[in-house]
Order: sequence, then C-alpha cells, then structure tokens
Amino acid sequence: MAAATGARAEPDLPSAFVAALQDYQRHLRSVRGLSVHSVRAYVADASSLLDHAVRMRRDQISAVDLPVLRSWLARLSSAGQARSTLARRAAAARSFTAWAHRAGLADTDAGTLLATPRSGRALPGVLRQDEAEAMLDIAAMAADDGAPLGLRDVAMIEVLYASGIRVGELCGLDLGDVDRGRRLLRVLGKGDKERVVPLGAPALRAVDAWLESGRPQLAGPGCVAALFLGSRGRRIDPRTVRRVVHALLGHVPGAPDLGPHGLRHSAATHLIEGGADLRSVQELLGHATLATTQIYTHVSVDRLKATYDKAHPRA
Repeated sequence: MAAATGARAEPDLPSAFVAALQDYQRHLRSVRGLSVHSVRAYVADASSLLDHAVRMRRDQISAVDLPVLRSWLARLSSAGQARSTLARRAAAARSFTAWAHRAGLADTDAGTLLATPRSGRALPGVLRQDEAEAMLDIAAMAADDGAPLGLRDVAMIEVLYASGIRVGELCGLDLGDVDRGRRLLRVLGKGDKERVVPLGAPALRAVDAWLESGRPQLAGPGCVAALFLGSRGRRIDPRTVRRVVHALLGHVPGAPDLGPHGLRHSAATHLIEGGADLRSVQELLGHATLATTQIYTHVSVDRLKATYDKAHPRA
C-alpha cells in the first residue's frame, strides 16, 4: 500500500506497516462502525504518517514515536496546509497510535503527547429565517406543475430544514422510516446510531405529495424501498441533493451559497434563536457531545451583535 500524500508516487511501505494499516482499517469499519468515507480518510492519514516514518528510517509501528509525529506535522505545515487541516490530521494520528497501543503493536501511545494549535473553528454559514422561507417557497412553486422531480425536491428541502438531518441520512431514509401518525422520522446516523426526530406539518405534507404523485412516476419494477429516488428510480445520492440545494439558493437574493449541511446549520440556529435548549438540539442533530452543539449559540450571538451594530442608534 502506497501513501498518497502528494502528486508524485510514494515509496512502498514495509510489510509491517501494510499489515497494520489493513488491521486498522478493519477496526475502523467493524468495531467503530465508521462510514466508508471516514474510514478512507483515517487510513489515508495513517498511511501518510507511516510513509513519513519510512523517510525517517523507521520500519516498525513501535518506532513511530513523538518526534516522528511532530516531524510529519511540520512537513505538512511547511507544505502550506491550513491549521484546521493540521488539527484534523493530528487527531487522525492520535487515533492510529491509540489503536496501535491497544493492539499491542507499540509499548506506548505516542499520540497522547502530541499537541497541535487550535484550529480556530469558523462559525458555519447559515440562512436567515426569511431566506429559508424564500428557498422553501421557490421549491414549492417549482413543484406546482406536479412534475415528479419538483415534488421530490420540495419534499427533500422541507425534510432537511425541518429535521436538521445530514445529507447522507436523508439519502438513507426508507419508506418505513416515516411515522405519519406521530410526525416522526427514524434516522440512521453516524456509527449506525439510530435516533428519532420530529417532522413538521409542512414537511410531512410535502412528503405525502411526493409519495402520492411523484414517487410512483419514478419507481420502476423491483424498485428499492428508498424514500427519495433519483431520475432513474434508484436511491438518490448526496451529489444530486447538493445540486438541488445550490440551485434553489441561487434564486434567493442575497442568500449565501450553502449545501445541505448549511440547511442543517440553519435549522439548528433557528431552533436556538426560537428558544430551544441545547440538549434538545443535540438530540435532534445526533451530536455525540454537547460541545459540538454549542457552536450554534455562538452563531446566534454573532448574528445578534451584527443586528445590534446595524440597527441600534448608539451601537
């Protein structure tokens, strides 16, 4: 297995490193239950680290010590990688060294001593409430002619904004995941963790219209049980959803160019602005820790300050 850290081809890794990466990949997939994308990212970072260890004449996992970790990050920094990227790669390195220590491949966990500068996490871009309403109105008008794709698009946008679910979670929804009686949605999130989120009445009406008049026109023989379908009758993919969101927001004057994750940020921010408590928003979004949810309080305060500076005569 060669590391893909740059444009040029990297040297092959020693057999001990290749075996360790394969075991680590199985651990991420089978034990931690990470998505294919996450597994690929973690393994790529570990491969990059081990390739750097080879450059420093290390050929055993136990020899990947703190100097190797620091040298690796220094090389990435000198190559111009952003602080946020360095922070992510450092976290991936700590994950790998912790696993190697637990697996008995290293006597100590070198990653516990690895410190990196804070990434200075940026506040996520969000829509104003009037911009969100405008986007939903535009989607609804596009569905007035009853075309199946228009009905699908308005249902997807309504669900994304109403529930704050991730685009991958939306694409993974099946027909049986919608509880109309209780207006709930069953969602399979990160790490195969299931949660139930509420679905507003407008979103449910849009879903019902899609299921009644749109989906049957796209569903072919032996169609999958997916809630949302692509134009060929297969389960919709995230790229299609992103195109739909970008296209709709392009018709909203002054709105930022956001993707589906921007709708998730917007839903969380508007909930907090409306008085929702952090714990409830954490449950809705499926965040593992409350600290992740707290960023939305910062967004709301930031918007409040901007409004104050613009509107108050003594600002």
